[in-house]
Amino acid sequence: MKATPSGAAAGALSVALALFPAAAALAQTAASYPERPITLVVPFSPGTGIDIIARAIGPKLNQKWGQPVIVDNRPGASGNIGAEIVAKSAPNGYTLMVTVNTITITPSLYRSMPYDVLTDFTPISKTAVASYAFSVHPAVPAKNFGEFVKLVRAKPGELLYSSPGNGTPHHLAMELMKLRLGLKITHVPYKGLAEALRDLVGGHVQMIFMPVHTTLPQSRAGKIRILAVTGPKRTELAPDAPTFREQGIDFMDDVDAWYAVMGPAKLPADIVSKLNQEIKATLALPDVREFLLKQGLVPVASTPEELHALMKTDFARWAKVVADAGIKAD
Repeated sequence: MKATPSGAAAGALSVALALFPAAAALAQTAASYPERPITLVVPFSPGTGIDIIARAIGPKLNQKWGQPVIVDNRPGASGNIGAEIVAKSAPNGYTLMVTVNTITITPSLYRSMPYDVLTDFTPISKTAVASYAFSVHPAVPAKNFGEFVKLVRAKPGELLYSSPGNGTPHHLAMELMKLRLGLKITHVPYKGLAEALRDLVGGHVQMIFMPVHTTLPQSRAGKIRILAVTGPKRTELAPDAPTFREQGIDFMDDVDAWYAVMGPAKLPADIVSKLNQEIKATLALPDVREFLLKQGLVPVASTPEELHALMKTDFARWAKVVADAGIKAD
């Protein structure tokens, strides 16, 4: 026979639920999540890598849970507008964010921020990584990275590199390399990657850092030459391109664009676990993996703890680069 609570016990439970309705509701939500549509906030424009990832995993979560997963693009202020919406939303799992690691860079570039990147979000999982390629114009007489370093040291400050703008990841990657190797190369910022790449192809500047998948069309056409790619091993997108590590540089392994899903702070642990498991399973699906690879994104999941550690590491590293190089946002 099923036991029933005594009158005193039942009364105590009723009093507890009356005194702590939020806790009771939270526990109920965690057990039955999701019960209504989920919004994936994308703090950048449609068509970006973040948007592509959100629209790849959203339908799969919908199929799994039977609840709509809505992608909500909220671009502006280098991603701060969309991130602030998520940071200030209720920690119930119904408002999440798909973002990129620029979220760990912007706090060092702006005097005031509407959120604290390390305390106002709950890390859930990485979703993908895009390695960076360091490329030069074909007229540059360097066939590998070692030859390039010798060339720069023979012509301090004479060579030029382009970037999509001050404070962009492309800019910071180059400045990190310059600082660690003691190189003098002059920065030429542009208003976007298309202009920066155009002037490299035209020979007006000599080098650039940009994502591998963006580099490949120009590289295959012989208009630029890849000297090195980031990452601990060669990327499957460009298996013939050597890594920095292969050429004796050990600090560029994790200089990449990583993408992730986060929620507001204090998201219940069981909801985080459920989301983490489903995102990991979704990224392992052959059709999702193939789709992302075609977009230049290598699917990679993580634990929430691994993502949080990565955020802290990147936050500290880029803050130092910004300070040491005197970088200011456009």
